[in-house]
Amino acid sequence: MATDPNFSNRVFSMIETAGQAALDAPDPEAAIRALVRGCVETLGDQEAYLRPGALLPGERHYQVGGTFFVTPDQRHHMLVGNVGFPAEQERLIVPIDGGHPGQVYATRAKKILKNTDDHQTFRQYLKSSRMGSTIFAPFIWNGEFIGQILIAAQARHTMRDEDLQALVAVARIACAVWVAKGGPQWLQAAYPPANAFYVGTEGLNAERNPSAG
Repeated sequence: MATDPNFSNRVFSMIETAGQAALDAPDPEAAIRALVRGCVETLGDQEAYLRPGALLPGERHYQVGGTFFVTPDQRHHMLVGNVGFPAEQERLIVPIDGGHPGQVYATRAKKILKNTDDHQTFRQYLKSSRMGSTIFAPFIWNGEFIGQILIAAQARHTMRDEDLQALVAVARIACAVWVAKGGPQWLQAAYPPANAFYVGTEGLNAERNPSAG
């Protein structure tokens, strides 16, 4: 796989533009969405889908992104500032230990799944389709894990090590902007949301029980 010589320039340009948009945003979710959109539009190998095996029959090339914040009751992750998720999943609610978001929460570490087919513990939470490649970076504020940012692509091997490195840099900015914009207070007021879309630990089709711990 050839190295993209313009990758760093594109990432720095995205951080400059999306970072200012986040600072200018009227509320914490809008700020987060500005940074997520920048990552969705910039990160990932945009030719990966052309390679044999990257897409299965019926699949198509697209990317999504969002952040999961730990809910005030510490029982779930709640989707905030998504780009590309179905409208009915605007407030996707995932068990705190569910899937790879749960692993990031447990380990407090960044994570890359270059091909989700290689990971038996991968769980589908996106209603549109199972994603083939994804990256995660945690938000840690004053030593406390408060959430994470993720970008995912349908095509396998879209996400690369350099994309993860860039996402970690954005995560540092996003975490600070979230707190500065009053995100924790916003989350306290917004949870539990009226339009919550609960999923089970084992994935989208698992039993959804908002009262489960």
